[in-house]
Amino acid sequence: MSTSSHTAVSTQLNAIFVSLELSRSTWLVTSLSPGCGERISRHQVKGGDVPGLLERFAQLQAKTRERTGQQYPLVAIQEAGLDGFWIHRCLVREGIESHVVDAASIAASRRSRRAKTDKLDGEALVRTLLAYKRGEPRVCAMVTVPSVEDEDRRRICRERRSLVVERIRHINRIKGLLFAQGVGDYEPLRTNRRARLKELSTGDGRPLPCHVKREIERELDRLELVMRQIKEVERERDALLETTTDEAAEPASARLLQLRGIGAEFAGVLHAEAFFRSFSNRRQVACYAGLAPSPWQSGAMDREQGVSKAGNKRLRATMIQVAWLWLRHQPESELSRWYAERVQANGGRVRRVMIVALARKLLIALWQFSSAGVVPKGALLKGA
Repeated sequence: MSTSSHTAVSTQLNAIFVSLELSRSTWLVTSLSPGCGERISRHQVKGGDVPGLLERFAQLQAKTRERTGQQYPLVAIQEAGLDGFWIHRCLVREGIESHVVDAASIAASRRSRRAKTDKLDGEALVRTLLAYKRGEPRVCAMVTVPSVEDEDRRRICRERRSLVVERIRHINRIKGLLFAQGVGDYEPLRTNRRARLKELSTGDGRPLPCHVKREIERELDRLELVMRQIKEVERERDALLETTTDEAAEPASARLLQLRGIGAEFAGVLHAEAFFRSFSNRRQVACYAGLAPSPWQSGAMDREQGVSKAGNKRLRATMIQVAWLWLRHQPESELSRWYAERVQANGGRVRRVMIVALARKLLIALWQFSSAGVVPKGALLKGA
């Protein structure tokens, strides 16, 4: 490529483009400024030092003003990750245009062993930002940053899911300890779990060993704590749903609760993870959940790879559960009949494959119902 082509690209810059590679100890600031050709500069800022980052941005603007005699705005980009969105909000508050990109959406080299460093990642982010600002389609997928309230609201459903996983872990631990002693009929979730433990004996007729018994008692203490916390979280969730029901601006979760087979947990997850956002069409809804198809076509080769899974995995897992329950509670709906016909035509061997297709169709139907009030065909409302 000739030198003139590089110069043509650089003279078209109307802003200072900056990428942030974030880590706990160091932030790598990679920038491309007008008036310096295609030379990319790199600077390091101590991790978490927002004033130092803003000072570095001011220095970049001052140097660019000295070279060109003009004041240029800043455009920043960072990958979505464990840092959340607080840095993005700091930049926006300072009047800086900021973007958060889904790292998985950025095209990467298909070499079997490609180099990867923070330096190369910073350069790739800057070039991605340039292409995005030029309007190139599908160059990357920018994350829609939720409001502080929406981000905080979905903590309830996510915390409950973590607590349920922890409850299962304690139950399995208790059952495993007892199974090693020949006991297989103990249920830790029953209210008489403490009294029942005192009555247990090993498979060969001995009382439970004292240390095993004490370990199980401590596991029960942890299990009961988790169970109490699950109830507290569920009370918060129900109170939030009642508040949302009274608000005309957010009727999504209230509408979902009207459908048979949709309870408070599913309504809360669907609203907090998806329906608080605005979608333009049904494909955007399916893509957000990672339920959109991913065809593979090249010449005479044409096959379907299944769903992309490049989306919200919590929403996708929830929709699979909702789809199974939809078949039970809405057997006469059009979607349930569609599923039954497809499974029957294939001899019942594709139930697990077709349930994913049903989940995609059902998610779109629930989105239309929550946003526009369009009841899924053949679905029954509670009390009907």
